[in-house]
Amino acid sequence: MLYFQESSEGLIFRIHVQPRSSRNQIVGIHDDAVKIKIKAPPVDDAANRMCVDFLSKSLDVSPSRLEIISGWTSRSKKVLYRYSSKDRTDDMANDCKAQIMSLVQIE
Repeated sequence: MLYFQESSEGLIFRIHVQPRSSRNQIVGIHDDAVKIKIKAPPVDDAANRMCVDFLSKSLDVSPSRLEIISGWTSRSKKVLYRYSSKDRTDDMANDCKAQIMSLVQIE
């Protein structure tokens, strides 16, 4: 089961990043995290930036709504998925969870 934590700003979830892959892709679940392969090397923050860009495209949201909040130098990271203030509803956390879970089931 994936790790999710609600905060006042949005939903926090874990990712496990494998840098220097042949392509950017979500490959499933690693422990309680979404496993993502990224083409960029883990140098000069390139993998972190590519990871946020790839997730934003996969989730169809602005990159500004996603932020790595811990694990900058680790493969295991926590990502904050900010709720959109105009779209805030009681079910926002469940909607975000469903959107993230759908990514894992694509591959």
